[in-house]
Amino acid sequence: MTEETPVLTKQDIHAFLSSMGIRPTDTLTIHAALRQVGPIENGADGLIESLKEYLSEGLLLVPTHTWANVNPKNPVFDVRHTVPCIGTLARVAAFRKDGIRSLHPTHSMAAFGKNARAYIEGEEKSRTPAPVGGALSRLYDVGGKVLLLGIGHERNTYLHAVDERIDVQNRIAEKGFDATVIDWDGNVIPCPDYHPHQVHGLPEHVSGCSEYYPNYKKAFEEAGAVHYGQLGNALCYVCDVKKMTDRMITIWKHADRDMCVCDMDIPESWYKEEQA
Repeated sequence: MTEETPVLTKQDIHAFLSSMGIRPTDTLTIHAALRQVGPIENGADGLIESLKEYLSEGLLLVPTHTWANVNPKNPVFDVRHTVPCIGTLARVAAFRKDGIRSLHPTHSMAAFGKNARAYIEGEEKSRTPAPVGGALSRLYDVGGKVLLLGIGHERNTYLHAVDERIDVQNRIAEKGFDATVIDWDGNVIPCPDYHPHQVHGLPEHVSGCSEYYPNYKKAFEEAGAVHYGQLGNALCYVCDVKKMTDRMITIWKHADRDMCVCDMDIPESWYKEEQA
């Protein structure tokens, strides 16, 4: 007879967040594989409630991305109805009444907490997935953190914002399409010449360059940009946005190839210059 996995309570989640150095004032974005974590009291809604309550003076950002659903053949993002393409937590967060979902056509986020509306304002003006000045990119400016529950850097969407910040080539489609955003009141907002992700040179079985973001894992660890813990059954990462960004900037100063189109060990000489 196997022992059942205990159901995680709000108190368990709060204790975990505290133990991982997350503060009630933090701006936190989360990606989660809930099946890896195990049972949570009240499921995805319970996790969101627990995070919201803990971040009592902070901001919770839950990605509600639609990049698989909004494209040249179907160029309309309706914030009220377009279903996220990235899992249960996103699908629940997108339509909760206590948050506000941003108007980014492919990389929207549901924001909960202090200054939520102000933080996601203007995302309908985005012409790429993670532009400088956009909601993802500004995690750097506010000293934000990324929480990965039961997944690794292959789902660390923030890293796309670093690619755009330092203008990494071979990330954005050369040809754009005219998207349309429909806001919370049903207003139609043109989003012309929107350029989604497109990376050339990937193996056929790989969906995007993010599948190779784990190549940065050792470099992030060496910079103290990530630390690990466990919630339920899942290995979890807490990532410091500023440290990850600064480490990637250093790496790309030295890179002689694109390390995110294949598996590779990033040479330590590409990122240890600041300690020399």
